[in-house]
Amino acid sequence: MSNSSPNWWRTAVIYQIYIRSFADGNGDGIGDIAGIRSRLPYLAELGVDAIWITPWYVSPMADGGYDVADFRAIAPEFGTLAEGEAMIAEAHELGLRVILDIVPNHTSDQHAWFKEALAADPDSPERARYWFRPGHGPDGAFPPNDWRSVFGGPAWNRLLDEEGVPEDWYLHLFAPEQPDLNWSNPEVRREFEDILRFWFDRGVDGFRIDVAHGMDKHPALPDIGWDEEELLAEPEHDDHPHWDRDGVHDIYRAWRSVAESYAGTPEGARVFVAEAWVGTRANRLARYLRPDELHTAFNFDFLKRGWDAAQMRASIDHTLSSLSEVGAPPTWVLSNHDVIRHVTRYGRDADDIAKSAGTVPVDLEVGRARARAATLLMLSLPGGAYVYQGEELGLAEVEDLPVESLQDPIWERSGHKHRGRDGCRVPLPWSGEGPALGFGDARPWLPQPAEWKQLSVQAQSGDPDSVLSLYREALSMRRSLAELSGLPEGAGSSGSDEAGLVWRDSAADVLAFDRGSSFRCVVNLGRDQVELPADAEVLLASAPLPDGKLPADTSVWLRLSS
Repeated sequence: MSNSSPNWWRTAVIYQIYIRSFADGNGDGIGDIAGIRSRLPYLAELGVDAIWITPWYVSPMADGGYDVADFRAIAPEFGTLAEGEAMIAEAHELGLRVILDIVPNHTSDQHAWFKEALAADPDSPERARYWFRPGHGPDGAFPPNDWRSVFGGPAWNRLLDEEGVPEDWYLHLFAPEQPDLNWSNPEVRREFEDILRFWFDRGVDGFRIDVAHGMDKHPALPDIGWDEEELLAEPEHDDHPHWDRDGVHDIYRAWRSVAESYAGTPEGARVFVAEAWVGTRANRLARYLRPDELHTAFNFDFLKRGWDAAQMRASIDHTLSSLSEVGAPPTWVLSNHDVIRHVTRYGRDADDIAKSAGTVPVDLEVGRARARAATLLMLSLPGGAYVYQGEELGLAEVEDLPVESLQDPIWERSGHKHRGRDGCRVPLPWSGEGPALGFGDARPWLPQPAEWKQLSVQAQSGDPDSVLSLYREALSMRRSLAELSGLPEGAGSSGSDEAGLVWRDSAADVLAFDRGSSFRCVVNLGRDQVELPADAEVLLASAPLPDGKLPADTSVWLRLSS
């Protein structure tokens, strides 16, 4: 493997594959393992260090595979276990690590455990794996508490017996088809540690942990007491009864021990990245990254910031200072399969960045320029980074998908108020050919915009000014530049050389910082051109630099004279 360092994850650039939409190898309109295998050389050429694949397990697909019915088997529409093992080996041969998704907060309602629970008595061991409770009010007609589903509506569903008589309720923080597991149950903990070993034994290098902040629940299941829950489940309240509770950390200490037990294997110790939504409280995120817990976590605070220099600098500073206390590297991200693509977000006013798809105007030309600039910013910050499939093509959110094509459960659960996440999950355009733009031989499971023909991999590969060329050049340069390719162990505060980042004086709407003694990144988030150091060499810029000046919505990497 090209990156054999045991600490490869501290600076890795990892490419997220949303498997249903990456590449279709068998011609059924759905992405699969065969498609991934066919595109591994593309990913190696792009210059990433690893790939993260969204759930490929057996699932009824009520939530795009995040409702898992069997954690040890691959869904037939994606391929076979043998194909998965072959893909892992092929990725390793190309120098790419492989990270899978693990979904520990809940199972599918078609999982063997939940079926056993439905057939068992109320106080049985089978039901103790989940959260079953009697309701309130006459005949238990009301849910056990006021908890809300992230997808809309109550977080409880009531069972009916064979004759249609109402029984107990079960908890589902997401869709009703996703019953929450009870992580106070030792059997649940043992089961998932065994699942980790199952995949680690097959060469998987790590896991992205879905809803990493959600497994522990207050044992009394108390009411929350307020009406509005954030759509992405971010707690801004202390002692929340089911988000970001202290009990999750005992789980991750055990998982870290499992990962470390593989240190003597050819791939080395395995790693974890947390999807932990903790709001703006970066100090809470740092708790997940203590030396005996998880390795990295997505920086969603940075992702949510608008195109505003003060906002971004505050997020960068807060992230670096809080994570330095536990010796953990930051992990930067601009887009993923759950949020509006950043080309679209940055094409809006800063105050509108989080609003639902299709509800506010967007200027895609501005958004794409800012996205290019944000790429150089992200890839020059200390730590690691994630690239969501298609962002290297400059793809925007598809905000006008036909209503009849929408499949995200958010659409129905919200009473058609929120279109959901399908707009960032549209299959990739690989060429301008055929009914699927090179994605496969059949029409894809979500329709692609006709204009994506001009944004395909084929169209951009020969264009030195394309977004794809920018990503390839930036990733190559990131590996070759000593200032960007490494992160000191236990990085310090953002104002010191120890952190790998030192801010330089600049206008209020400009970000300028040094990495080491000779590298500087400058990002112009304002409207006026910015003077650049006269004696600096331009290494890479997100757009042309007329008269040696940095235009609006542009970033540049500079080599400073010694």
